Amino acid sequence: MKKVLIVDDHPDLRMLVRMTLELENFVIEEATSAVAAAAMLADFRPDLVLLDVMMPGEYDGLELCRRIKRDPSLKMRVILLTARGSAADCEAGRQAGADHFLVKPFSPRELLALVGSI
Repeated sequence: MKKVLIVDDHPDLRMLVRMTLELENFVIEEATSAVAAAAMLADFRPDLVLLDVMMPGEYDGLELCRRIKRDPSLKMRVILLTARGSAADCEAGRQAGADHFLVKPFSPRELLALVGSI
C-alpha cells in the first residue's frame, strides 16, 4: 500500500483529505506543522507528502519541501496544497522542488486525480 503524509495546520482540511484518500486504501499519517512532519519522515517513509505551504512554526511548507528534495534518502513526491495560486507562488513551489501544486479550495476528485497521476 502507498503511504501518504498529510501536513496541514487546519484539522478540517486534514480530515477531508484523509477521508478522500481512505477510499483508495492509502496508509495515512498526519502532521500539524512542517517541523512535526520532518520528525516523522524517516520512520513513516511516505511515498507522497501533501504539504500546506503556509503554516505556523519554525519553518513553512516550502522549507520542508526544500529539505525533502535535498535529502537523497527521502525519495518521495511532494504536492503543495496552497491557498495562494499566483504565478509567483507556483514558481516558489517549483524552486522548492515540489512535484505538483493543488490550489485550495480543491475538490476530492481533483485530489484523487492528481494523487493517482503520481
